Amino acid sequence: MSSIVVVGANWGDEGKGRIVDFLAEQASASIRFQGGNNAGHTVVNDLGTFKLHQLPSGVFNPDCLAVLGPGMVISPASLSEEIAEVAEAGVKVNMCISDRATLCLPLHALEDTLEEQRLGDKAYGSTHQGIAPAYGDRVMKKGILVGWLKQPEVLVERIKFWMDWKLPQLRALYPTFEFEQTAEEMANWLLEVSAPWRDAICNVTLPLKELQAKDQTLLFEAQLGAGRDLVYGEYPWTTSSNVVSMYAGIGSGLPALRPERVIAVAKAFSSSVGTGTLITAMEEQDAFRELAGEFGATTGRPRDMGYFDAVATKNGVELQAATEIALTKVDCLTGLKDLKICVGYEGEHSENPIWPQTAALAPIYEKMESWSEDITGCRKFEELPVAAQKYVLRIEELMGVPVKMVSVGPGREQMIMR
Repeated sequence: MSSIVVVGANWGDEGKGRIVDFLAEQASASIRFQGGNNAGHTVVNDLGTFKLHQLPSGVFNPDCLAVLGPGMVISPASLSEEIAEVAEAGVKVNMCISDRATLCLPLHALEDTLEEQRLGDKAYGSTHQGIAPAYGDRVMKKGILVGWLKQPEVLVERIKFWMDWKLPQLRALYPTFEFEQTAEEMANWLLEVSAPWRDAICNVTLPLKELQAKDQTLLFEAQLGAGRDLVYGEYPWTTSSNVVSMYAGIGSGLPALRPERVIAVAKAFSSSVGTGTLITAMEEQDAFRELAGEFGATTGRPRDMGYFDAVATKNGVELQAATEIALTKVDCLTGLKDLKICVGYEGEHSENPIWPQTAALAPIYEKMESWSEDITGCRKFEELPVAAQKYVLRIEELMGVPVKMVSVGPGREQMIMR
C-alpha cells in the first residue's frame, strides 16, 4: 500500500492536476482534501481537456474511487455541473462525498463579492466563489454540513439558525445587500441541485479504511500551493484552508495518515494569480504568458509571470515535507533567451525571506544556458538538450530534493520519469 500526497510548492497553478491524472492510473482512490470551487486543475487526456474545480483529478480512472473529503467546502450546483461535464465525455464517476464537508452557498459567494468591493484597492484578490465566508462560518460553528442534505428536517432547522445569525450582519455591513430567500426555499433548492450526487454522501473514512486494509494505493490531492496556505503562506493573500501535505489526512478522513510519498509540484518558472508579491516578475510578460497558456482556470485572469524562484520554492518544498519534486511546463522555456534562476534575495528583511514577501526584496539571479530545440517529444531525461538537463539538475541541487518527474507537455505520455 502506498499513500501519495500531491501538493503545490509555489502559489498554486503548478500543474498538480496532470500529475494526479498520471498517477491515478495505478491508484484505487483519488482524494481532494481541502479547498473548493475557487481554483481549477487542468487535465488533458484521451477524453479531452478538462478544468476540474471540485472533483479530484483521478476521476478519469473508472476503477479509482473519487473522494471529496471533509476538509472541503462544496458548491452544490457547480459540483453537479462538473459531474455532468465529465459524464458527457463518457466518464462514469465513482464517487464518495464526505458528510462532514461544508456547503458553500450562493449567499457565501455574494458575501465574498461584497467584501471585496468594500475593501477596494485593499482587496485580497478573491475569486468571489464564497470560499472564505464558508470556511469562516464553519469556524464559527454556523456552517451547513453536506450530511444534512440527507436529513431535510435538520437541514431547514440549521439554515434558519444560520440565516438568523448571518443576515443581520450582512445588512448592517453592506448597504446594497438584498436577500429574500427563506430557509425553506434554500433547503428545497439545495435538495434539487444536489440530487445528482446526494446518494454518494457518506462517512468517507469507512471506504478509505477498507482500501487501506487491502493494501491499495491512495492518492491525495491539494488545491493551490504552499504560498497560499492559511497559516504558512503569504498572509493575508492566502486561501482559507491548509494546503500543506500534513493536512492531507485530516482533510481526507484519515487523520492518522502517514504518507509514504509527498510530491511537491513546481513549475519550471514562477507564476501567480491574485494579490501578493512576485519577486521574480519578468519585465515583459505578455508573450510568455500567451505561449505558456497562463490564465486562471476558474476566472480566466492572466497570471503574473516570473523566473524560477528557488528561495520561495525551497521554502514551499520544506513546508510540504516533500520527498520528491515534479517539475512541470519545462517545454514552455524553449526559446526563452533570458533564462535565469533566482538563488537569493537582497534588500530589507533579506535575512528572513519567508512569506510574506515584500516589494522591498530584490532577486539575485543565476544565469542559465537556454535551448531552442522542441522537447515535447522527449520521453527520457537523456533525450533533453544538455541545457535543459542542466536547468533541471540545478533546480534539484538548489531544492535538496530529487526531481523525479519532468513534464514536457500537458499529455500523460509527456511525463519523463527519472
